Amino acid sequence: MLPTLRHLCQGVSSTSLANTAPVRRYLSWENEQRCRRLLEGSARQYRKKQEAASAAVLVSLCSVAGEPAILYTLRSSTLSGLHKGDVSFPGGKREASDRDVITTALRETQEELGVQLGEDCVWGIMRPVPDRTKKLVVPVLANLGPLEQLVLKPNAQEVESVFTLSISHLLQEENQRYTHYCHNGTYSYTLPVFPRGPHRVWGLTAIITELTLDLLAPGKYHIKTHVQGKV
Repeated sequence: MLPTLRHLCQGVSSTSLANTAPVRRYLSWENEQRCRRLLEGSARQYRKKQEAASAAVLVSLCSVAGEPAILYTLRSSTLSGLHKGDVSFPGGKREASDRDVITTALRETQEELGVQLGEDCVWGIMRPVPDRTKKLVVPVLANLGPLEQLVLKPNAQEVESVFTLSISHLLQEENQRYTHYCHNGTYSYTLPVFPRGPHRVWGLTAIITELTLDLLAPGKYHIKTHVQGKV
C-alpha cells in the first residue's frame, strides 16, 4: 500500500526536515486546539443552518510520510445524479436516524471508504455551504492521522479512486486558480479551482477546501470565493 500512498500524495517533496517542519505544524496539537476553539464559535453561530442541512461531508485531514494532506475521493461515474464523476469529500445525505451531522459524516465515510472513525478525531463543524441545488451541506473537519496506518477499502459502487493533496501543494499560488461567472452579461460570482493533481478540485469541494486552508493556515491562503451582495 505504501507505494500507492506515495503516488497519490501530490506535492510531497524531498526537502529537508528543517524546511518541512513549519508545514507540519498545521496538524500540531497547538493548531488543532486553535481550530477547535474557532469551530466551536462557528458551530454556535450556524446552529440553525446545521439543523436544516440535508447532507454532511468529512473533510479528512491526514498525513502521508509525515506531510499534512487532505484526502479526496473521486465519485464513481456510474452513479446517478449531478455529482457523479466529481472530486468530493466522503459524505452524503443525512438520515433520520443520524444523531447529528457528525454522525452523518462518519457513517458515510465508513460506507464509502470502509474505515470506522471515532468522534475523537473530529475537530469541529465548519460553516454550512449550499451545493448546486441550493441544499445546505455541512463540512465536518477531522484528522485521520497517518494514512499509512489506515486500511482503506473504497466502495467501488460509490468511489472510483482515493487520492490526497498535501497542504503545502494547495497553498502554493501556482496550484490555485479561480473562475469568474457572469449572468446575463453581468458579473455574478467567483469560485476557486485547484487544477493540479490527479484530478481537478472544483465546485463545492474547492470552496470547502479553501475554507479549510484559511482555517489551518491563516494569512497564508486568501479566500477567493465571492458572491456579489453576500458576505
